[in-house]
Amino acid sequence: MLATTLFLLLFLLALSVPVAAVMGVLGLALNDFFAMMPLHLAMGEIVWNASSEYILIAIPLFVMLGEILLRTGIAERVYNAAAQWLSWLPGGLMHANIGTSAMFAATCGSSVATAATIGTVAIPQIKQRRYDERLFLGSIAAGGTLGILIPPSINFILYGLLTNTSVPRLYLAGMIPGLMLAGLFMLIILIWCLVDPKKGGDPIETTWGSRFRTLPALLPPLFIFFMVVGSIYAGWATPTEAASLGVMSALVLAVWERKFSFAMLRAVAEGTMRTTAMIMLIIIAAQFLNFVLAAIGATDGIGKWIEGLGLGKYGTMALIVVFYVILGMFMETISMMILTTPFIAPIVFSLGWDPIWWGVVLTVMMEVALITPPVGLNLYVVQGMRERGPVADVIWGALPFVISMLVLTALLIAIPDLALWLPRVVMG
Repeated sequence: MLATTLFLLLFLLALSVPVAAVMGVLGLALNDFFAMMPLHLAMGEIVWNASSEYILIAIPLFVMLGEILLRTGIAERVYNAAAQWLSWLPGGLMHANIGTSAMFAATCGSSVATAATIGTVAIPQIKQRRYDERLFLGSIAAGGTLGILIPPSINFILYGLLTNTSVPRLYLAGMIPGLMLAGLFMLIILIWCLVDPKKGGDPIETTWGSRFRTLPALLPPLFIFFMVVGSIYAGWATPTEAASLGVMSALVLAVWERKFSFAMLRAVAEGTMRTTAMIMLIIIAAQFLNFVLAAIGATDGIGKWIEGLGLGKYGTMALIVVFYVILGMFMETISMMILTTPFIAPIVFSLGWDPIWWGVVLTVMMEVALITPPVGLNLYVVQGMRERGPVADVIWGALPFVISMLVLTALLIAIPDLALWLPRVVMG
């Protein structure tokens, strides 16, 4: 049964069937072949339960926040400021790609929005300053992944919903690993450009006066971060309410920047509805598939099989990491999280790992999936903004950053307090 499930999943994905449809069809097929009763009759209740959770309101709000910021021009000024302060390092503007991504990630909670926004500003610099195209594109794709690890994060909201885990604690847990990952990305760029200085492009000539004049450009993302994340820890708002505060703050900035218009609102609404519809379809289809897998005993079977290997706490965790790296090559991140959490999370918790810690490690695994082919979404976002060239350039450029993510995963397994210290200190 497990082999049949995996074969059907990979076969349908290989046919380029949309992920939500794959999970829905797979659920119906498993129901017909293995279930003792027509489980699809419960579909109405599953759809209602999957879509009526209050915390899910935060998802379209964070998507809308990213859409507004994408159209305000704030990212360009933040990028220019980061370029002034970071371009002296070997690797030049590639460090600005990472730094700007980290700042933008602290406002919108979406990796795709982060990669798209930074890519729009950064890609024209490749020819202008003669950078190594592969590494430069890889830095944009990898930097975009910070959008789901540095709070606020849509993925943390979904994980909190699936495991009944505190979203504010997850946000705190993601801060130090998120900053560490940004640092590891910059270290990769630094080493690469010290070994081969030609990859680092032409440096930007600047002065301390120019650097200090760019500092006001950093205030808008800090303002939104304070309104979203600060309001949660100040006790002013829940994560859902904080998301709405973020949207209102972004609209205020759009008015301030004179970018507010009916056309902008229409584009924001269309982008928000399109992305939210995709996410909700995935959530509903995954919930139905999980219901079928639990009913036919597949969920327990997978858990017992992994536990039966007798690999111990760390060996089992290594196996789970390998499982997610491979699965991430074929599945979109949100669907992978929703599909696997119901049967992987209980195994992880039974081994003594903390649910907050696992939320961070799982999110890092989602980041790996975003830049590994053939389904790495950020790879195609960056490729779509280029004028020419094969997607293989982006794939090869992103590969060193995958190694950084795996290094961070190993550090989190070896030192769980990298994720757990801040929530314990702030919230007890």
